[in-house]
Amino acid sequence: MLASGFGASIQVPVIALGKRFMSETVQPQLLHLVIGGELLDLDHVTFKDLDKVEVVGLFPNYATAYVAWKGKAQQTVDNAHMRYFIVHLHRLLDPGQDAKPSH
Repeated sequence: MLASGFGASIQVPVIALGKRFMSETVQPQLLHLVIGGELLDLDHVTFKDLDKVEVVGLFPNYATAYVAWKGKAQQTVDNAHMRYFIVHLHRLLDPGQDAKPSH
């Protein structure tokens, strides 16, 4: 059975040499992408130069993505047009995920 939601875990069998001998707990990946760059104006999310958009990284959950986003945002606080974003990739990969009941 798969568990959903932040902090949920699932049991995955570990197989060595074709034999199942134990299981280990694996956190589900709720992939998040952190990107940023300079915007044309403050009213829209249109980057000034797509070649200069920074891909900060891909993260397995929102908490780690938030830490990366916050660090980059604080480094560029003096430039009002510089913005960083957290993209919820897991929602794009599985659009029905948020509609599923959590247990």
